[in-house]
Amino acid sequence: MLSGFKEFIMKGNVMDLAVAVIIGAAFSKIVNALVESVLMPAISAVVGSPNFDTFAVVTLRGNELKFGVLLTAVVNFLLIAAAVYFCIVLPMNKMIERRNRRMGIEPTAEPADPNTVLLTEIRDALAGNPAAPGAEGRHSGPAV
Repeated sequence: MLSGFKEFIMKGNVMDLAVAVIIGAAFSKIVNALVESVLMPAISAVVGSPNFDTFAVVTLRGNELKFGVLLTAVVNFLLIAAAVYFCIVLPMNKMIERRNRRMGIEPTAEPADPNTVLLTEIRDALAGNPAAPGAEGRHSGPAV
């Protein structure tokens, strides 16, 4: 029983996931600092308030529906996603592309999915496309 647990823990996937969670937790502090200290103050300078919690509050039978809280969460998500993409992903991709060009590594094309190729051939054959494999001898006009 313990050997099975040890084998499970030592699998590469579990260790990679653990490292990813730890790095993600540490990295989230950087992203939160960027959003809370740079982006949200910039938005508040333009809009007037970085927090939309009191933007749309509706009272229904004594209960408050706070649509502004949802709006704040959506704006925060979009800001975090934009910050991660434009400040980390995009520069990292450019850096990798530049390094690969410098080292003479050509980007490899992804091989086509066999299912997609087969479905494309079937579609073309059904449409009467003469360029489709197996479409020879067919015609799309009425039978004579």
